[in-house]
Amino acid sequence: MQETAERLLIIDDDEMFCHVLDRALSRRGFKVLVAHDAAQALFLARRHQPQLATLDLKLEHESGLKLLPELLEIVPACRVVVLTGYSSIATAVEAIKLGAVNYLCKPADADEVLGALSRAEGDPETVVADNPPSINRITWEHIQKVLQEHDGNISATARALGMHRRTLQRKLQKRPVRR
Repeated sequence: MQETAERLLIIDDDEMFCHVLDRALSRRGFKVLVAHDAAQALFLARRHQPQLATLDLKLEHESGLKLLPELLEIVPACRVVVLTGYSSIATAVEAIKLGAVNYLCKPADADEVLGALSRAEGDPETVVADNPPSINRITWEHIQKVLQEHDGNISATARALGMHRRTLQRKLQKRPVRR
């Protein structure tokens, strides 16, 4: 008997989020696989060759951006959507450059995830905000960009930004500022 359900790999360290998304996608006919870290994700990718994947940008001790190329090397045709509660322009651009087909801010439900996985092209009808981002948001974006440039190294990023490492760590522990 041949398996017809598409395999979808969820890579996220938030167990509750994984459970909810797993149930919702399983009900929609997907064969769902769940990994909570990079090693587990790569093992499942090699073994099951998923067609689709969601990848958390910020795994507990790892960066989803570092995992993305490794995942796509194992399964080049896999369509990956990066999910994050810490969105920034810099990480969105990097995720797309590294091969993600889309980038979503958490919380995202199963319909949003499937919509992002199925979209092959950009949407010119996307609403553009009338007001510019706040100074706090611009600061958050800049910190994320510099952090990305230094491969997630907090000490190097703090030096580049001219701030104390502990100050940077405190800023990074906070949720990103909304517009």
